[in-house]
This record gives sequence, structure tokens and C-alpha cells, in this order.
Amino acid sequence: MNTILAKSILGVAGLAFTGGVFAGPVAAHAADTTHTKPVSVSVQGDKLIPHGVQGEQSRIDLNDEQTANVKAIIAATKKAGMDERAAVVSIATALQESKLENLGHLGDRNDHDSQGLFQQRPSSGWGTVEQITDPEYSTTAFLKGLKQVDGWQDMPLTKAAQTVQVSAYPDHYAQWEQQAADLVAQHWNS
Repeated sequence: MNTILAKSILGVAGLAFTGGVFAGPVAAHAADTTHTKPVSVSVQGDKLIPHGVQGEQSRIDLNDEQTANVKAIIAATKKAGMDERAAVVSIATALQESKLENLGHLGDRNDHDSQGLFQQRPSSGWGTVEQITDPEYSTTAFLKGLKQVDGWQDMPLTKAAQTVQVSAYPDHYAQWEQQAADLVAQHWNS
């Protein structure tokens, strides 16, 4: 019995150390995407990352506009009556789709007529250009789609996001899970 207890305590201490190592400072270059090794157990706990992160993680430094968009996503999530996990899925999705920049039409560089934080398409019924470039509206539209995914709360983030977004790169959402969880932890109560 004492051996089991001692191993459990050492295991928790090891996770705490690993969490501290992986939750260190962000990269110094705003335009750079930093990759870190996957963490097998969530630093943020079961509520924000219930499955641990899936694969290598990316991280970018955010400017004031991107931070304002994080706060807008969190506010829309709360207004929709959804929890922190929904905000993590939403922010990770917006990190992948737009790096949290509210993108207008990009001409030849655009994916069809995709715009806004979530690269939603007016031609696919997400709303008008004016609507989908409004962070509150676009987040609410994304969350409405997420609510329709049976069991999204129990899915890995990338599967839940992909079910709503139907991306050509379905696994790419996973790389933003840790940064999204960190942003929700930082701004949920602010």
C-alpha cells in the first residue's frame, strides 16, 4: 500500500515538473510559429484539455488585435451558455484558420470566399461577409455548429473542430490546443 502511494506521489510530482517545463515563456518572435513536443497529460486539467494534446504543439505571440479577438470569442462563448472547453475548441480553430486575425477577402490567396476568424464562407451559408467578419457573429455561428456535433465534449479537439469546419487539413487544429487552453485560462475570468 505504501509503495503504491509513494509511486502515485512521485508520478504527480513528475507531471507537475513536466507541466512547468512545457508551460514556459512564449517564443520571442511574433511572426514565428514555435513547435513544442506533445504533452501526454494536460497542463490545464481535464476541463480545458480532457484528452491531453494530440501531437506537436504550435504557438504564436499575439498582438492587441488578436488578443481582442480571443476575448471576443470567450465573450461569445459565455453568451451562448457554453463552457471553457467550447472556448478552447473555438480559439484553436481560429488559430488554425486565421491566426486569430479577422481576415477579409484575400483575392487569389483566399480559399474560395472564406473570411473572418474561422474562414467561414458566405457561399456555404455561414452568413453575409459583414456577419462572418464580426467576431461575435462568427463565433456564435461556429458554436451553433459545434452544439450540433453529438458528443463534441468527449472528442479530441481536432475531431470536434473538423466536424464543424470540414477542412481539407483535419488534423491541423490539434497543434493549437495548448495555446488555446492557455489563452482561455488567462482570459476566461478577465
